[in-house]
Amino acid sequence: MSSASKPGKVHDPRFIGQLARSTFAMVLAGGRGSRLHELTDWRSKPAVPFGGKFRIIDFTLSNCVNSGVRRVGVATQYKAQSLIRHLQLGWSFLDGRLGEFIEIMPAQQQVNETQWYRGTADAVFQNLREIRHAIPEYVLVLSGDHVYRMDYGRILSAHVERGADLTVACFAVPIKDATEFGVMSVDDEGRIQEFQEKSANPKPMPGNPDMALASMGIYVFNARFLFEQLLRDADDPKSSHDFGKDVIPHCVKRYRSYAQNFEDSCVSEPDKPAYWRDVGTLDAYWEANMDLVQVTPQLNLYDKSWPIWTWQPQSPPAKFVFDDEHRRGSAIDSMIAGGCIVSGTTLRRSMLFSEVHVHSYSHIEDSIVLPNVRIGRNCDIKKCIIDKNCKIPDGTRIGFDQEEDRKRFHVTPSGITLVSRVMLGQDVNVIR
Repeated sequence: MSSASKPGKVHDPRFIGQLARSTFAMVLAGGRGSRLHELTDWRSKPAVPFGGKFRIIDFTLSNCVNSGVRRVGVATQYKAQSLIRHLQLGWSFLDGRLGEFIEIMPAQQQVNETQWYRGTADAVFQNLREIRHAIPEYVLVLSGDHVYRMDYGRILSAHVERGADLTVACFAVPIKDATEFGVMSVDDEGRIQEFQEKSANPKPMPGNPDMALASMGIYVFNARFLFEQLLRDADDPKSSHDFGKDVIPHCVKRYRSYAQNFEDSCVSEPDKPAYWRDVGTLDAYWEANMDLVQVTPQLNLYDKSWPIWTWQPQSPPAKFVFDDEHRRGSAIDSMIAGGCIVSGTTLRRSMLFSEVHVHSYSHIEDSIVLPNVRIGRNCDIKKCIIDKNCKIPDGTRIGFDQEEDRKRFHVTPSGITLVSRVMLGQDVNVIR
């Protein structure tokens, strides 16, 4: 046993900090997220606004910074300009003089002039030169499109303590949902025995036939081991060059591969369950945002010990005007970002992002309104997601007649209505 893995030392905060400083994080942020439909027509899924002032990728990047992992690459591909602009505006505060950085790594056909990123593993492989330049001991591979708070130092510590080549973060999901995940079986020591990517018949957890142990798409590799595996995978003509489909199953069969339960690394309050959300569908996106307006939401955005960092415009405070009987600016069980003006309108269980203006005699319930939206007078909006820069005409009524709404908008199976500029027939040549 090496001195680095002696019991006790790996749990020392100073040693965990050293592990974090020896780690390079690769954030995979190139996916479209097609199940979000028109929300990702002009932006990638990690760039989708979330929680009143954030972008989805802010959660992964905040976890890195708060964990002390401050050498980060972000691999981008699909319609990345909105994401790149956000990273440049909001994530340039790390100090390169101290070896800290968040580097944008767009698909550049670096290995083959005919190929963009072919899969998650290939996205990392095509950036091996940059990763090697950082001389890391460990590489943390992360997804940029999930909402959660996690201390990566804890999973790094567990990885070293076990002498692992690979560690996969995992959590329990209902067996009916497990077909969307990589599912693993582990022994009593947490070593992975089998890994199946999005199997039609996922294996349940021992003693719990209703649950399966799912991969979160969070991997810790010893750096040299990862380089070897990516080179091998790149030379395999039968590979799809994906971590879940190819690299992880190969490693599980041959090397020291362990699972780390998310509950052991998550940042949450003692009386709350571990929080992780894949907001990959419109219904899931709406539900996760609506949870935040509850009296006691499952995700605590007010925890100053683990802040979620972001960029937002320099806006004046939110403003509520008029106090007449039928023209009162008010918000109940709602979240309102800076720059909003609520003029003689009632909001209930809703979320307004920055620079939203709502005019008089309207009513908005159970809705998410993205930045820079204008809602006219005498509008009734219910269970809607209104995309950025929309202008809702006076007298518009949405969310009360699904058959009528489907003629113009996208309505989900659970009755959530997505409204975009294209659906409204408005100019789409605006900043996203």
